Order: sequence, then structure tokens, then C-alpha cells
Amino acid sequence: MDKKAIEHFKKVDAILHSIIEKIESLEKWTKKHPNDYFVELCANIIGQQLSGKAADTIYTRFEKLFVGKKITPDKVLKIPDEKLRGVGMSWSKVKYVKDLAQKVNDKTLILDRLDKMSDIKVINELIKVKGIGPWTAEMFLMFTLGREDVFSHGDLGLRNAIKKLYKFKKEPTKTQIEKIVKKWSPYKTYASRILWRSLEIK
Repeated sequence: MDKKAIEHFKKVDAILHSIIEKIESLEKWTKKHPNDYFVELCANIIGQQLSGKAADTIYTRFEKLFVGKKITPDKVLKIPDEKLRGVGMSWSKVKYVKDLAQKVNDKTLILDRLDKMSDIKVINELIKVKGIGPWTAEMFLMFTLGREDVFSHGDLGLRNAIKKLYKFKKEPTKTQIEKIVKKWSPYKTYASRILWRSLEIK
């Protein structure tokens, strides 16, 4: 993990810093190439509200529908809905992936501009697509664009981790969570990854 982030957490949040020593080193993550953005968004849509294993299984089947695993908006639009449904996607996710492909094709959404936009502008662009809400857009910011200062208030795992680590007796409010989270800036993404990993500690 970034040494500057560790030093920052040591200064501002002893609770979060104490978890770093209990988890294995976080693997590096780097921002993806713009050519990968469409595929990443398809994977994000497919994986919504699923366990990692289920999401991976369905995505692998989805990938096999494409010759050479080359997934493009044109090819997605040409695949019959029933065939997409057949890999295990819900009907709603079939519509969402098709809507994404259509918006990229007609340039309503221009993916290769996203990396140059602010976080909020990226979110506003992505939520034009049916089925992409703030959570999916925030995951895209973190893991596709490699932004280091992102926290998702809509992520159940992050909320559960904060409740557990900071010993809230009942569900913390967004205001209570934000009071903790704002101290982590400019490394909120690192903090989020520590929180997710903390859920694996017994």
C-alpha cells in the first residue's frame, strides 16, 4: 500500500491504522486503458448485487459469446436478448448492457473522455445509462479510473465495516459516517479497501 496513505491514516485515524497491521498487504491496482472502459462497465453491471463468485461465473459465460472474447458495443447490440439472458443475466441487466452499448455507439456517452473529468462529472455521465447508479459509477472511479479519493456511501460492506470498527450500536447515519470518512482524504479509496478487507477478520 502507498506509504503516504499509511502515514496519513496513522496521523488521523488510529482505528483504521490498527487494521492495516491485521490484513495482508493490499494488491496494487492501476487505472485501466480507455479501450477497457466498455468491458469494465459491462462487468460492473453484470456483477451488481451478486457475490464475487456468481458475478465471475456469469461474466465468463458472457465473455464466451464473443469471438476471441472481443466485447464491443456493436457486438453486444447484435446478440439476441434471449442469448444474453441464457448466460445467467437477469432481464433487467440485459436491458442495461444493451442501453450502455447503444449510448456508447450513438456517442451519448463518450468513454475516452471520462479520465479527464472530475469525479462528480464522471458519475453524472455514467448515470445516464439505465442500471448505472452512483454505486456502480463510484466502483468505476475506484477500480477502472484508479482514483484514490473515493468513498461510496451506498456500499453495504463499507457501512457494515464502519459500524463494526467504530462500534456503532445501531446503523450509523450518513452524517456520522461522513464525519469519519472526511479525515481520510485524499486517500479514501485506500481506506475503503482496508474496510472491505477488515470484514474478513474474525
